[in-house]
Amino acid sequence: LAAIAIPNFVRARTQSQKNACINNLRQIDGAVQQWALENKKAASATVAFTDISGYLKNSVMCPSGGTAFSDSYTLQGVTGKPLCKKDSTNHILPVDTTS
Repeated sequence: LAAIAIPNFVRARTQSQKNACINNLRQIDGAVQQWALENKKAASATVAFTDISGYLKNSVMCPSGGTAFSDSYTLQGVTGKPLCKKDSTNHILPVDTTS
């Protein structure tokens, strides 16, 4: 029974961590966009965590082992999407569908 349950548990935990990280990336991207809009920043502007920290509800870190924002996520400027440092292959924002 354990041979069936353990792999399913690990898979469910991994998927849950991935979804939580993607939601964090969405929250970070929204904070960047809000900051840029309110401060009239150009699309080429760079952004730091200190710029957007007030727009985030709580501490944001990757559930796959992050201990702080700085070791979990990388900001790519106003037009770039934030990246996860823990799993940049699977923890990514989906492509925008707005055109």
